[in-house]
Amino acid sequence: MKKLSILVVEDDKLSQKIILKNLDGHKVDTADNYSKSSEYIKKNNYDICFIDLVLGKNDNFSGLRVLEEAKKKNIYSVIISGSGNDEIIGKSYSLGADDYYLKGNENKVITEVIKRFLNYKKIETDREKIFSEEFITKDEETKKTIITALKSASHDAPIMILGPTGTGKTTLAKLIHKYSHRDGNFVDINCSAYNEELIETELFGYVKGAFTGASENKNGKLKEADNGTLFMDEIGTMSLEMQKKLLKAIEEKSFYPVGANKKEKSDFRLISATLEDPLKLIKENQLRTDFYSRINTITIYLKPLRQRINDIFALIESFTKDKRKLYFSKEATNFLLTYDWPENVRELKSMIDYLVLNSKGNIDIDILKYFFKTKQKQPINIEDMLSHSKEKGLDNFLDELAYKIMKKSLELNENKPTKMLKELKISTRRYYSLLKKFENYEG
Repeated sequence: MKKLSILVVEDDKLSQKIILKNLDGHKVDTADNYSKSSEYIKKNNYDICFIDLVLGKNDNFSGLRVLEEAKKKNIYSVIISGSGNDEIIGKSYSLGADDYYLKGNENKVITEVIKRFLNYKKIETDREKIFSEEFITKDEETKKTIITALKSASHDAPIMILGPTGTGKTTLAKLIHKYSHRDGNFVDINCSAYNEELIETELFGYVKGAFTGASENKNGKLKEADNGTLFMDEIGTMSLEMQKKLLKAIEEKSFYPVGANKKEKSDFRLISATLEDPLKLIKENQLRTDFYSRINTITIYLKPLRQRINDIFALIESFTKDKRKLYFSKEATNFLLTYDWPENVRELKSMIDYLVLNSKGNIDIDILKYFFKTKQKQPINIEDMLSHSKEKGLDNFLDELAYKIMKKSLELNENKPTKMLKELKISTRRYYSLLKKFENYEG
């Protein structure tokens, strides 16, 4: 760990001794009154200043004056006080205190403070790289949002990321995990890709024999994220019953794999995301109030691309790094800057990939219009489907169609049923019933 320069302003000898014990290995100065601490602050460059507010028997919170001196030199300032008075706490924060703790738990407090401070310093050091390589943006409001999120990274509190599809929610979740310094993995799951039966096994895992096809024990996402981060996208698509089960697992950090009678433990940090308004989901009885409260300690909102148009060409530059460079005519540029971008950054990336492969590099308005026209989904031929349904019977036709889609998905997923089930959002029960019907499978 980096050796820090720290000032401890504390008049109580026992408290001072406890703090110093927890700062072993760092360069530490101590002061027990305002005058001495002020002299130290003017003379030295400290990383952190721990401040007791009452310095002496009849002192009238002279620690607040120390705080003001420390903030003038931009020192990370932490109050450790015996006073829990709301007015004093508010006053401290208004004067720039970075943290405020009550005395009595210094061992834990100092560990947390140093961890948070080092994380803040790293974020500031990496700031330019973050916004030019990892979450590309020139929008000042978005930059503040990202920095706020990253400063929460070292906490264990759940984070909820809101914003339209394609705005970078997964990218931000990965970035938060990176700055959390957790030893475990970043594990993600898109809740909308699973039905209720499948998402339970994906999250909690299962034991051998739990259901047909469970030939061995399998860890779920919760276990895979032990000591790491679990990112759950589209969390509002889960059933209320599944939310209840997950809520218990989040609160207890333990759960039962499907078919098991023994609990598993997992110290995961939860980041969730949704493109829908959570309060609207609650009103429509699609999201439990207690579940929302538990996963919503810190909320981050990512703006759509149409509200940060300065990012468009910064992103294009990133997407074409080490690829063919593109030139956009004035008319094409105006089109990109005024287009609504309903799929946001994801749509912009898709467009650039197309232009790199299918243009001569000189982009005019016509090729842009052609791209957006051809990307529209083609309508399904209902007449043909109706004819086949009459011939075979609707149930048989739909089963046959499902079987063919399933087999094609298996082929594209290296004949791995788990990948296919995830991609098509079908249950293992449905999978085996189709195998039995069309292949006489008796598994």
